[in-house]
Order: sequence, then structure tokens, then C-alpha cells
Amino acid sequence: MARLLGVSACGFYAWLERAPSKRACSDAEPLTRIRAIHAFSRDTYGMPRIHFELTEKGGHVGRKRVARLMRLARRCGVSRRRWISTIRCEPDARPAPDLVQRHFVADAPSRLWVADATYVPTAEAFLYLAGVPDVFSPG
Repeated sequence: MARLLGVSACGFYAWLERAPSKRACSDAEPLTRIRAIHAFSRDTYGMPRIHFELTEKGGHVGRKRVARLMRLARRCGVSRRRWISTIRCEPDARPAPDLVQRHFVADAPSRLWVADATYVPTAEAFLYLAGVPDVFSPG
């Protein structure tokens, strides 16, 4: 394995037995506090709120250090979704006429059909869903 990684065997074993660095030792305490605050927030707090909590409870920890430790611990906050408008209307466009006068009742099948479209946000893209039901329903 040492040959594959391009290091000497004695260097690898020296690395295994080496004590943690000063930086690793100084990061251990804030990292445990960050994990505790993140767990207490039900994994929702991000770097700004965790930094605020750490400074409120005493002790000085920099924002960039909190961000680095959160990356190291693979912790991230939950962000609000941005509202995405899917409708792009011309300002001077006329609205579509209401042909049924908001009277969604039919006496027999296949007399009045209505349509609706919506979108479902997914991780990859928006899925568009359209429905065209018959208003007449015996039940």
C-alpha cells in the first residue's frame, strides 16, 4: 500500500503513531460543541446560527473556523427554498374569459370539462402535472 501511495513504510507507521497536531487538538472542543448545537437544532442550524450560539455561550470562535469545522464534520444547515414564479405574464395581457361563469356543475357527462396544471419541484427539475376532468360526477 505504501508503494501505491508513494510513501515510505516507516513514514506511514510514524504517521500512525504521531500525536495529533496543535490545530487538531484545538479544533476538538469547538467541534464537539458544534455537533451538539447542530443536533439540538434538529440538524437545521447552519454556520451563522451555530456561530451565534457559540459566541453567546462564551468563547471566541471565528466564522470561517465554524464553517471549516462544519464541512469537516459534514454538517450543513437547512435553507429555505426560494420562491420560483412559473407564470410569466405580459403586463398588458388580457385575462382568459370565464366561459362557465364559475358555475362548475354539469347535468350530464361530457358536457363540461375543466383543466388545471401545476408543477411539482423535484431534485432534478420541475415536473408539470396537468389534469382535465369531467365536471359531471354521479357521486
